[in-house]
Amino acid sequence: QLMVKLADAVKESLKNPHPITHIGLGEAEVYQVASNRRIFGSDSLVKATRFSACGDRNLRDEPEGLIDPKVSLISFWEREKPVAILSFYATHPQSYYRTGIANPDFPGIARFLRQLEVPDVLHLHFNGAGGNIAAGKYNDGSKINRWILAQRLADGMRRAWSATEKEAVAAVSVEWLVQPVRLRPSDKSLEEVNKWEKTKEKEALPGIVSRVAYIQRYRDGGETDITCLKIGKARIIGLPGECFVEFQLFAKKIRPDLFVAVAAYGDYGPGYIAPREAYKQGGYEVEVSGISPEASDTLMQAIESLLTQK
Repeated sequence: QLMVKLADAVKESLKNPHPITHIGLGEAEVYQVASNRRIFGSDSLVKATRFSACGDRNLRDEPEGLIDPKVSLISFWEREKPVAILSFYATHPQSYYRTGIANPDFPGIARFLRQLEVPDVLHLHFNGAGGNIAAGKYNDGSKINRWILAQRLADGMRRAWSATEKEAVAAVSVEWLVQPVRLRPSDKSLEEVNKWEKTKEKEALPGIVSRVAYIQRYRDGGETDITCLKIGKARIIGLPGECFVEFQLFAKKIRPDLFVAVAAYGDYGPGYIAPREAYKQGGYEVEVSGISPEASDTLMQAIESLLTQK
């Protein structure tokens, strides 16, 4: 139903096109929202995980850790009129959860606040590579923190909007690039799916359905698309799964001359995707990752290939 409705909406939108003459690029730091989930001991191994809602004061007192502090905004303009604003920020988009009620949580509230401040413009928010990033350092799970985190993210979005610089674009400066890759499943996930296929237990399927679908597709020669939308100086990288922030930072480091934004979670089948070295460090994410360590190298190579194409 979702895909049908989406396709219908796209078809309907083509009846009322907006000519885009410029794009706007802006970014700003977001303060006291994101923190790394992986807490390391003196042996350089993960000793604890600081989840999105962290009730342990000692874990909240641990350093913020490796994050990408920037929220990136790419806006589309019809001359002097903004038409759409895309925002990108890397963190688990959760404050309190498992309530049984779907909601956009604090990133969605932040997006809505910006909608109120800049009306008549379509605002879209994308979650970056935040597989190992969450608000845990700044969130003990109290309900009020959803509002506090939303205000902090909205503040970053507001400053990124104020810092936006426009540049003219034309159709020749737009290109859609796709790099298909084969991301090998982990031995653990292969064993898990093989076991289920022998028993076909209905009770077990809901917990592993995405993994079953991914592995069956992989066996059939299926590939995962890594994407890049080129618009002038902007590059929007599309990644699968819950990629670690290292992939996002890697993408930005490759082309510091460009404005690189990252949207992850494009294909949830792989689950967590960590850099190769992270698999040696332990921790929740790599223990449940559906992807083998060497697959991360394949992903890095695809990102580099997309960003270095002329």
